[in-house]
Amino acid sequence: MKRVSSHVSLASEAEINLDLSRLVIDKPRFTLERKRSFDEQSWSELSHRQNDGFDSVLQSPAFPSGGFDSPFSVGTHFGGPHPLVNEAWEALRKSVVYFREQPVGTIAAVDHASEEVLNYDQVFVRDFVPSALAFLMNNETDIVKNFLLKTLHLQSSEKMVDRFKLGAGAMPASFKVDRNKNRNTETLVADFGESAIGRVAPVDSGFWWIILLRAYTKYTGDVSLSESPECQKCMRLILNLCLSEGFDTFPTLLCTDGCSMIDRRMGIYGYPIEIQALFYMALRCALQMLKPEGEGKDFIEKIGQRLHALTYHMRNYFWLDFHQLNNIYRYKTEEYSHTAVNKFNVIPDSIPDWVFDFMPCRGGYFLGNVSPAMMDFRWFALGNCIAIVSSLATPEQSVAIMDLIEEKWDELVGEMPLKICYPALENHEWRIITGCDPKNTRWSYHNGGSWPVLLWLLTAACIKTGRPQMAKRAIELAESRLLKDGWPEYYDGKLGRFVGKQARKFQTWSIAGYLVARMMLEDPSTLMMISMEEDRPVKPTMRRSASWNA
Repeated sequence: MKRVSSHVSLASEAEINLDLSRLVIDKPRFTLERKRSFDEQSWSELSHRQNDGFDSVLQSPAFPSGGFDSPFSVGTHFGGPHPLVNEAWEALRKSVVYFREQPVGTIAAVDHASEEVLNYDQVFVRDFVPSALAFLMNNETDIVKNFLLKTLHLQSSEKMVDRFKLGAGAMPASFKVDRNKNRNTETLVADFGESAIGRVAPVDSGFWWIILLRAYTKYTGDVSLSESPECQKCMRLILNLCLSEGFDTFPTLLCTDGCSMIDRRMGIYGYPIEIQALFYMALRCALQMLKPEGEGKDFIEKIGQRLHALTYHMRNYFWLDFHQLNNIYRYKTEEYSHTAVNKFNVIPDSIPDWVFDFMPCRGGYFLGNVSPAMMDFRWFALGNCIAIVSSLATPEQSVAIMDLIEEKWDELVGEMPLKICYPALENHEWRIITGCDPKNTRWSYHNGGSWPVLLWLLTAACIKTGRPQMAKRAIELAESRLLKDGWPEYYDGKLGRFVGKQARKFQTWSIAGYLVARMMLEDPSTLMMISMEEDRPVKPTMRRSASWNA
């Protein structure tokens, strides 16, 4: 891979004014045996072919040349090419959208049997990410570059919901190609949430865009795109929305329901883990790509300050393991002072009964939401997997998350990976929280449904924590069903046994998620495109105030 400039390379994080070493919480009270994780390998240990990106990984402690002795040896996890792979690539290529004869993305689903198209014929930013990674791993970089550029230009579109104008940094949820046959013209039409169910703007789109820009830069070694004035401005506008000063007393982002992958009312308003983990990862990605000059220098400083506080907040207040659950169970309430232990005044009686049976002695996870007097104890897959990949989770926390998945395999994976959240809302709770949503009934769709697209994130987390056999087991489960079921969007039931009652067939990110998971396990070096190294302990720069010399 080509050498990238200093502000794009991972080594640049040593220059950031952060002292994250003080943010690491106490290690879990239990002892864990842990394999050497992927990110513990030095990047300099990995040798790559100059022109082929991550195609070849030569000798290193992470990838021994001994063949079957290595859990990371390329191709050793499967007996050979699976017939499903060719079928998946064929289906993925059928979903490609062209704009003026150039590929610019993939539509959400190619379900010819469905009577209602709705917006499944559009290119969604979050949906395209696994497709983009699959194309990058296959050395097809043009479609990813085109997508990044087209969505960048759409950012400058007028964004109005009724009479209210959205912030300049908002990125579209999706776009489509509008073809006028009479005039023989093509136009990109973006949706910023004004047409979405509930009229909610996507908070996660901007984060996924930044994450994908870094993945493209790391794979190609081409910094010209990320260093272009347009991309630099786009990142600053996105970050400006998130880093603006307000009335917040927490470093986390306050969000409404339906602003992410869970785009319907599911009780995630507040500080959902999915948004916080993506926010953290996007900040770290932007930190590596922003030029340290002009406005970029100011944003680098703001990012450093926010990461400092966000890391501490998430690792301490969002983390739940057996020891912390016991502490919350014994909390006193109505504490007033800076020495309060129960900082959010959580009422212990609000802990749901299922948590006590769900929490193993070895294991843990990031809570779904933490805000004043409220903790959402549900387990959310995307947020916890991103926490591992981005190193928001400490090494000990990453191990604990994987221990939990392994211990609760039937509940979280079942017969089709992976539960989007656990457990499902039922009965009165479902009526109150979802508003009697007929699509989010128990163990369906966003309410405890099983989503094959999450397979790639589970695989990434497995590889990073040194557990490729877990990923192999999950991939083989998916391979037994996906093709014959027509690549469904999601599965229903406690075990994910049934094709979702309203699931679209030939869902593009189900196809791409499988391809990325399989290719990543066959060549774990591809994880580098998205994985973040652990923070280096660097002391912050101390600055004197203006009044020092007064």
